[in-house]
Amino acid sequence: MNLFELTRALISIPSITGDEAEVGGFLVHYLESLNYRVEVREAEPGRANIFATQSTTAPRIVFSTHIDTVPPYIAFSEDDEYIYGRGACDTKGIIAAQIAAAEELRACGMAEIGLLFVVDEEVGSAGARLANTYPQASACRYLVNGEPTDNRLAVGSKGSLRLRIKTTGRAAHSAYPEQGESAIEKLLEVLADVRRSEWPANGFFGETTCNIGRIAGGTASNVVPAEAHADLHIRLVTDSAPVKSALERVVAGRAAVEYLSVAEPVRMLAVEDFEQCVVRFTTDIPHLTNWGKPLLIGPGSILDAHTTNERIAKRELVEAVALYVRLVRSLIARDQ
Repeated sequence: MNLFELTRALISIPSITGDEAEVGGFLVHYLESLNYRVEVREAEPGRANIFATQSTTAPRIVFSTHIDTVPPYIAFSEDDEYIYGRGACDTKGIIAAQIAAAEELRACGMAEIGLLFVVDEEVGSAGARLANTYPQASACRYLVNGEPTDNRLAVGSKGSLRLRIKTTGRAAHSAYPEQGESAIEKLLEVLADVRRSEWPANGFFGETTCNIGRIAGGTASNVVPAEAHADLHIRLVTDSAPVKSALERVVAGRAAVEYLSVAEPVRMLAVEDFEQCVVRFTTDIPHLTNWGKPLLIGPGSILDAHTTNERIAKRELVEAVALYVRLVRSLIARDQ
């Protein structure tokens, strides 16, 4: 398959987080057909990471990204300029570009290049956490992670703090609200204070942002709700500890706080002669610390990722292959 054909094929296989088995199987078969040595390890039953190498020697430079996508699945389509569909830029097109770059480098005699494709990045990074225990990680000098950065080299990415705020009350008939306690009203009071909070800022990473992504609670409109919760996602520009402390001061014991996951902000390696940026999103990089110095670059816009119009420009895919090849050459030259 050429670059565009592989992108189309990958998008055509749904791989919403938790359902990565089919696309993983496709990649194993495809990489084996290119004579890669492929190692498959399950992060959870039916959900496997794929690690491909060109020889028995552990690779010095590894291309990496994730194979899962957010819901809902969106079928493949295309026009002269773009390829569309779920995962087009996050990250099926990136997978295709990384494989194409690895093939070009192998054709030039560079055998110490690996490919690491993991599950679960969109939820809890279970695949990256498993990959960080691989014995081959210690031999890797550079990890080139792929996410949509408009083909710019990201030298920093914000951290991520996912949490749930839970309140409890006492159920009662809604005609007699004084007989109960509304968990939803308690939750709304806490969230109002959270929204008014001031969070840390950083000259390099920018502003902390807090998104209230989901609110749920109660059983029916005529019942005073006995429970409620809200799921929040805070994008970190400092260590998580002061943000947690600030949040807990705001909540002030009025609700329970459950921390679901945390990834600290990361600074990545800067390489000369590549356009650079700092991104606001989080990647698997904080969970792949044993794989050498991290770099982050990939085709496509994060503004298209997770949307109903997700797309990747064909021109950017071609440029990405050349950029990945040039980046590897720069890293090898850096070590000489």
